[in-house]
Amino acid sequence: MEVFCIFVTHKPYGQKNFNPLKMKTVKVIDKEFGLYIPQEKIEANVQKVADQINKDLDGQNPMFLVVLNGAFMFASELFKRITIPCEISFVKLTSYAGTESTSVVRELIGLDHSLEGRHVVVVEDIVDTGHTMRYTIKKLRDLKAADVRIATLFFKPDNFKYDYPIDYKGMNIGNEFIVGYGLDYDQQGRNLPDIYKIIE
Repeated sequence: MEVFCIFVTHKPYGQKNFNPLKMKTVKVIDKEFGLYIPQEKIEANVQKVADQINKDLDGQNPMFLVVLNGAFMFASELFKRITIPCEISFVKLTSYAGTESTSVVRELIGLDHSLEGRHVVVVEDIVDTGHTMRYTIKKLRDLKAADVRIATLFFKPDNFKYDYPIDYKGMNIGNEFIVGYGLDYDQQGRNLPDIYKIIE
């Protein structure tokens, strides 16, 4: 009996020498990015965050408030690992323009759940300057949430401009601009399974 194996690959982002197992570099729009954090390491840190939340909020029935668009991949993997009773909702905020964070936060999609008396976990892909989270925390407190906690996959401590606590952190990173695993450069690159940092 003869066995035939056919491998089909594609070349995302115009990559000429595409390795289907792991791309060392990718081009997103007009910029080059190099492999920074592999998917395996990302998922190990997602599990770490989930374990902490499961322990801390057992019996609280928390509401997970996911900040779109960037946090959708992190939230999906995180939620599969949450073992306590909970709920999930979504809000869309932004403070980025291109590769730069701005101090202006625009609310695009608002909340449609009452949060009064609820324990809320805000799920973010990355906390950079902290402007978006500061805005979100204030809004949730105005809505009389009993407790507001922040869960982020990535945290940039050198860029952080405030002193409120980041309760659950996947990992600290430097000041590099990154794409992949939900994070984008001008809305491109979110579907990459690994994290890539910009090559200046």
